[in-house]
Amino acid sequence: MHFFYIDETGCNGRDLTQAEQPIFVSGGIIVRDEGWNKTHSEFEKVIERYFNNSVPANFELHTQDLFSPHGSGPFENHSRERRNGLIHELLDLIASRKHHFCYTAIDKPKLIAYDITPIRDREYFDLKVPYLIAYDYLITTYERHTKEKLGKSARALVIIDEKDSLIDEIEVITNHRRFNSAKNKRIKWIVEFSYPVNSEKNLMIQFSDLFLFLTRKYLEIEAGYRDNYSSDLKNIFRDFYRKIDPRIIQIGKTINLETGRNSQFYNDFIQNITVFPSRRWKTKEY
Repeated sequence: MHFFYIDETGCNGRDLTQAEQPIFVSGGIIVRDEGWNKTHSEFEKVIERYFNNSVPANFELHTQDLFSPHGSGPFENHSRERRNGLIHELLDLIASRKHHFCYTAIDKPKLIAYDITPIRDREYFDLKVPYLIAYDYLITTYERHTKEKLGKSARALVIIDEKDSLIDEIEVITNHRRFNSAKNKRIKWIVEFSYPVNSEKNLMIQFSDLFLFLTRKYLEIEAGYRDNYSSDLKNIFRDFYRKIDPRIIQIGKTINLETGRNSQFYNDFIQNITVFPSRRWKTKEY
């Protein structure tokens, strides 16, 4: 069994006009069932080293604490350099454990401008809500990856960080993709969908949150939304993304185009609103 997590960053529901969050990113970490416990124990070792064996009581990894101007929560008044070092060590841990990531990113201004009228066969959700677009798209990606890359006996469980304001619509999409869509689009390798018992205490949700935040910030730089950032800051986020990129599943590095009647309208839509790093992102000068 493989666990596919879905979390999000840059989400403002149906509001696409928040200038501080022009890009929405959804996705998460991918973990083998036999790999979870070992990763958790290795994570604890990293945190113990960081806090010199004096880990704060009830410690949880929260991205907002790591990235607040002077650190907050357990990272209060920790230097930016020290906190960045912890992020690199956590990304190295993911690589050493051979876990993967997957995401899809949506440019909100492009979504606002796009005429969705010609799109067919997506009437089961609102095509102007980034979370719902991404959720439907990620189901396709996770299904294909499980079927094509993980072996004939592989099956997937999708774990979703709860989104109360959209929960009914999420369930409509899930039900449609399982039972009501065209036969060639129905999910078969994803055997179940679930919510974490306590998302705030779920380490894989915490890892997903960090991965998605780092990805969103770098994509905002690449899309030209962060030209006010210094060259040093842009390079810091690129260095993070350098470690993320090799762990992204291959099927997640390109747009999953659909085939069949009316598919071109949807493909054009996804190609227009989806964000990837530029072709020379690894070597460009900021």
